[in-house]
Amino acid sequence: MEASPTTKQIDVVGAVVIRDGLVLCAQRGPGPMAGLWEFPGGKIEPGEAPREALVREIEEELHCRVQVGPEVATTTHAYDFGVITLTTFYCTVLDGEPVLTEHAAVRWEPPSRLHLLEWAPADIPAAHRIQSDFA
Repeated sequence: MEASPTTKQIDVVGAVVIRDGLVLCAQRGPGPMAGLWEFPGGKIEPGEAPREALVREIEEELHCRVQVGPEVATTTHAYDFGVITLTTFYCTVLDGEPVLTEHAAVRWEPPSRLHLLEWAPADIPAAHRIQSDFA
């Protein structure tokens, strides 16, 4: 998808955290797309590598330390507020339990049930990929 020069481009990363065969799903709090589910993460800062950004974002959002593994998917989606390019990575928790700081809820779901959640549009391709990876 081509964006116009005035369209805000936002590069973000998401963590597909796997533990005991379950996937960590985070429900967006108040704001854009409130109530939709996503893979936690956030914006890549200037000069930051995607994997570095993901480690930082998960520490900030969930107060956990993660190890970032292979890429799951990269998706570009146009929203009202800009064009998001989301790159998701499989992750494992090294230290800590997820703490709600920005999300309304988190829950652990088996990959076979991810399709039952209402995902933010940019996260849908990753959810589908996870389901096929674990089918």
